[in-house]
Amino acid sequence: MSFEPGPGERVILGEDCSEDNLKTGVLILTNKRVVFQKTKGRMATLSKKEGEILLDIPLNKISSFKAEGFLVKKFVISANNQTYKFGVFSGGQWQKQLKEAISSAGS
Repeated sequence: MSFEPGPGERVILGEDCSEDNLKTGVLILTNKRVVFQKTKGRMATLSKKEGEILLDIPLNKISSFKAEGFLVKKFVISANNQTYKFGVFSGGQWQKQLKEAISSAGS
């Protein structure tokens, strides 16, 4: 099952990363939601297969988010009494884009 944006939905950011419990996948931010899709990679062939969508959080369900870490950067999202920590390249960029997406969705 591959991620497909819905009608009127556009992808803002997408990045290969890993989440502390969900392991490796692709984190996707759209103007309506945050999605984490599992991937399976093979080092021998350098190929990746898309797996199932493990997280699909509407922006209005996100209770908090922040970038943390100095050497190991994490982008932390809390929603539905769960906290997810994603190892992304630039937590600050994710924080900025998610803040803009939430404020745009609310208006």
